[in-house]
Amino acid sequence: MAKIRILFLCTGNSCRSQMAEGWARNLLPSGYEAFSAGIEAHGLNPSAVRVMQEAGVDISRQQSQTLNDLGQEDFDFIITVCDHAHKTCPTPRQGQIILKCFDDPPRLTESVDTEEESLAIYRRVRDEIRVWVNQLPSLIQQISD
Repeated sequence: MAKIRILFLCTGNSCRSQMAEGWARNLLPSGYEAFSAGIEAHGLNPSAVRVMQEAGVDISRQQSQTLNDLGQEDFDFIITVCDHAHKTCPTPRQGQIILKCFDDPPRLTESVDTEEESLAIYRRVRDEIRVWVNQLPSLIQQISD
């Protein structure tokens, strides 16, 4: 049986989509294959890497990439994790598109005063993504039925 291929898509493929890919690789059953990409490749966000490491998930070896970097790969589900990517990113590939917006930690942390306040925002979004990824097989089953 073929694996269910999931692409997490966002603007810069540096934070939210990277965390989602990391969670999917660590939480979903072996019948799933997870990838991430962005409209642009901004590189891995160090704070995202740090808070994922705190949760026991190493995303430091993942690559920030664009859709073009994926070549002609096909996906069963393309999950846009931000509204900007949902509205502006071309998704020429086959696959069911799902919009699930998560707050953007880099944007939210622009106005905080301390590193601990900043990390608290990253941790909150990390945990929200984890909860949602855990529910993803049920959502996919509902869509597929």
